Amino acid sequence: MGLGLLVNGEWQKTRDQEDDQGRFVRPETDFHHWTMADGSSPFQPQPGRYHLYVSLACPWAHRTLIMRELKGLTDAISLSVVDPYMGDEGWAFSDYPGAIPDSVNQARYLRELYVKAKPDISGRVTVPVLWDKQTNTIVNNESREIIRMLDTEWNAIAQGNANLCPPALQPEIDQAIDAIYQPINNGVYRAGFATQQGAYDEAVTELFAALDYWEQVLAQQRYMCGDRITEADICLFTTLYRFDAVYYVHFKCNLRRIVDYPNLWGYLRDLYQQPAFKATCNMDHIKRHYYMSHPGVNPHGIVPKGPELDFDAPHDRAQRFALVEA
Repeated sequence: MGLGLLVNGEWQKTRDQEDDQGRFVRPETDFHHWTMADGSSPFQPQPGRYHLYVSLACPWAHRTLIMRELKGLTDAISLSVVDPYMGDEGWAFSDYPGAIPDSVNQARYLRELYVKAKPDISGRVTVPVLWDKQTNTIVNNESREIIRMLDTEWNAIAQGNANLCPPALQPEIDQAIDAIYQPINNGVYRAGFATQQGAYDEAVTELFAALDYWEQVLAQQRYMCGDRITEADICLFTTLYRFDAVYYVHFKCNLRRIVDYPNLWGYLRDLYQQPAFKATCNMDHIKRHYYMSHPGVNPHGIVPKGPELDFDAPHDRAQRFALVEA
């Protein structure tokens, strides 16, 4: 796929990403430090201390942008946005509309930050990256951990009062995030990057079985874990938002579109129309990234014009479930 990685701090332009049966294998992330409000970590939440590196195209990075908006942390945590196109040199900074150059490290490529944090590092160079300006290192590059720490450890600094993981709901939220990760969030990649028919068939079957399941759940309640938005909804939203425009065609996830699911489509519009979600969405970056950055899937890099998707179309979910709860 032309996706590179670092080996002992040196950039390699190609890598294997499948097992011997053609299944896409996603390597583990490398940095798992936490910002802790109680002082138990050297990384304490402080306004102006941390910088978030993201791609507007990447669903994993998109999670952290939504949480940053919902919590009111846009002033406290500064931001850089990479170019949507990822070529042989990996994620790069540019002046493309919507991109934001690296104002902290003045890096040209995201990989420079990984080497700065760990000179002999071996592994993938991914977004999001939470960077500590004080110690000049990467705190964390795992999206699920970043959204949890922003949600639970930054309340004293946050300008918003969103609480997306209340203690009583945490087991259910974690279970829901676990349930969607392999078949849905990673499932679209397992289908799109499969190199053998069996691996593709397995991924697509599991993907649509999971979508069918959540279609039924969302027929009974407004959000994944009940009547309030939680971290689980952020994790599902970023995949659903990209599905019809990218995964349906580019990754051959074409049994059904999200618009063919009445409840999932209504749920997706319900979330999109929340200001913090909508503010973080950039379909231009998304389409340019996927269709141009995977020559093994789309050799000519042609970006399709469609489909036309009206995420602002009215929905009745608030009224439906208010009546049910009443």
